[in-house]
Formats: sequence, structure tokens, C-alpha cells
Amino acid sequence: MTGTLVLGVGNVLLADEGAGVHAMRYLKDHYDLHGVRYIDAGTLSFTLASEIADADHMIVFDAAQLGVTPGGIKVLENGEVDEFLRSGKGSVHEVGFADLMDIARLEGYLPERYALIGIQPDTLGWGEAPSETVRRSLPRAAANAAALIHKWRRTDYPRAVNQ
Repeated sequence: MTGTLVLGVGNVLLADEGAGVHAMRYLKDHYDLHGVRYIDAGTLSFTLASEIADADHMIVFDAAQLGVTPGGIKVLENGEVDEFLRSGKGSVHEVGFADLMDIARLEGYLPERYALIGIQPDTLGWGEAPSETVRRSLPRAAANAAALIHKWRRTDYPRAVNQ
């Protein structure tokens, strides 16, 4: 196992659809977190299954339909992520992400702890940068990820139960 994997999901050519990649880059550029691997996961691929299998912990940033105002953030951990993906209402990339999680679960390689940090998009059209609303939410999204990483590293933190 290799520590924490941070995936930034999205297409950066489609404005806020790339929010996950922008948030991952913000975290990487503004925080000095040892033992963290950062991957621009684009619009997801099954080749990421081996990366997920190697991770002790995983954080996924993605644009998600959260039912909140644009730029809003929601942090889901472990079973909450699974429930969100099963609900079918959420991530712009929910099919690919759900499939990757199922592969990891079936093969017994689901990270010990994992989270989805969803960012409510404002604009989903062509554009190489996120909307101003989403851009302003990136520091909050990154701060949430850093807090999770620090929490998970505590030795007295309870272990996740994987089904």
C-alpha cells in the first residue's frame, strides 16, 4: 500500500465539469502533504483500478449534482460515497466511478478509507477554466481534503468497514 491517492476527475475543457481536476491541482499546489499521490483522472478509465488497489486511502474530487447552490461542496466518506453512487443522482462521472469502486470492492482492494468531495457546478459548457463561483470554492474543497488526510493518519481513528 502506498498512502493516500487523490484523484481529480473531469474534463478541463468543459468549464465546471473539470472542477475535480482543478481542486486536485489546488490541493497539490497549496499543501505540503507527504505520502500523497495525485492523479488527473480525466473522465476516468479502468486503468485506474490498479492505482486504487495500491492506495491505503483515497480522495476523489468531482463535479457533482448535490442540490446546493453552485460552488457548494459536500464531503462524503466511505459508506456515504457508496450510497451516493447507488442513488444515481450525483457525480457527473458516476457510472465510471461507481464501476471502479465495484471493481476494487470485488477484488478486495478497496482503500481502507475513501471520500468523495463533490463540487456543485455552475457552468457545464465549453471553457478551459472553471466558473468564478467554482473557482472560489477550490480552497474550501482542498482544505476539506487536507483535513481528511490528517484525520485518517491519526492512529486512534476508527477503521472503515468495507462490505
